[in-house]
Amino acid sequence: MRYALRAEYTKLRTLPGTSWLLLAVVALTTAVSAAAAATVSCNSTGCGYDAPKLALSGVLAGQAVVALLAITAVTGEHSTGTVAVTLAAVPRRGRVLAAKAVVLAALTAAAGTVGVLGAVLVARLLLPGNGFTPAHGYPALSLTDAATLRAAAGSVLYLVLIALFSLGVATAVRDPAASVGVVGGVVYVLQIAPLLVTDPDWQQALWRLTPTNAGLTIQATRHLSQYPLGPWAGLGVLAAWAGVALALGILLFHRRDP
Repeated sequence: MRYALRAEYTKLRTLPGTSWLLLAVVALTTAVSAAAAATVSCNSTGCGYDAPKLALSGVLAGQAVVALLAITAVTGEHSTGTVAVTLAAVPRRGRVLAAKAVVLAALTAAAGTVGVLGAVLVARLLLPGNGFTPAHGYPALSLTDAATLRAAAGSVLYLVLIALFSLGVATAVRDPAASVGVVGGVVYVLQIAPLLVTDPDWQQALWRLTPTNAGLTIQATRHLSQYPLGPWAGLGVLAAWAGVALALGILLFHRRDP
């Protein structure tokens, strides 16, 4: 396994654009969060905003780059045919995919951590100027606060799970454009599915099943009773999507030629 991990790390590190994609995760996550913090105002006590969730809104943008990185890590080998060389060096396909998953998860966690910390820091600086002050019920954002720390750490885990879900989809689909379409459809299009029905029971059921809506509950720190799922249960829904995608990917990887 050590050899497979070293090989996958070397391949991913030397892929054209990997460094730029990791930097983009940091930049987009921080920049979009900064834009949200700069434009939203709280002019009265109890204005209703969830400050940590607002500060971490850039994760919605960063996840697109994370997905692209995961898709590139798989489909690049299939499009160039170098996957045959990989399997000649490491014949056990399950080990190959496991090594890819570990390396991808580690790089995503590193970039995600920097991006999330940047988002929290920028929001901590900007939000007080827009009325998010102790007088209005909003102490300065701090990772020493348990709820804020959970939201921040959970956001990093969310990005890692998005990467693993995308890895599974790309392994199953192989084609880069099709993989982007499937991942984009699940992550972004399904997010609006609960808004397309009027029945409250169906809305809640769809909300619980959609990976983005459920997964991002981990960022919520206020009014938790209003959400159909708790923070960790919501993240568990996304973990289930990632697990199913990886299971399907390894099944098809075993059954097909390189």
